[in-house]
Amino acid sequence: MHLTKVNLADKLSKFSEHWSPKIVANYNGNDVMVIKVQGEFVWHSHAETDDLFLVLSGEIDIELRDQTITLGVGEMFVVPAGVEHRPVAKQEAHLLLIEPSGTPNTGNVKTAASKVII
Repeated sequence: MHLTKVNLADKLSKFSEHWSPKIVANYNGNDVMVIKVQGEFVWHSHAETDDLFLVLSGEIDIELRDQTITLGVGEMFVVPAGVEHRPVAKQEAHLLLIEPSGTPNTGNVKTAASKVII
């Protein structure tokens, strides 16, 4: 078995599109992903899983129906399962996401981005 480390900056340098999560590792049945974001994502929720956001660069707002959580570099927020939310980035930001493998990023399989391993 050949084990290697994951360099997140290197992985982020391999793509430019926004709102398209890229799987960089698997951890106990969870996808560990990097993503570049800019602008507004769709309002959505995940009925059966929490949604973890960790900011690697830039700043994002996690809009909830009753408040907005602003995250900067090194800050993390977990949206509880079933809570409707929308990530928004005024300028490009880079995030680390962790969620159960196969979880659609929009909360709906029909509208979700396909996730590829890089």
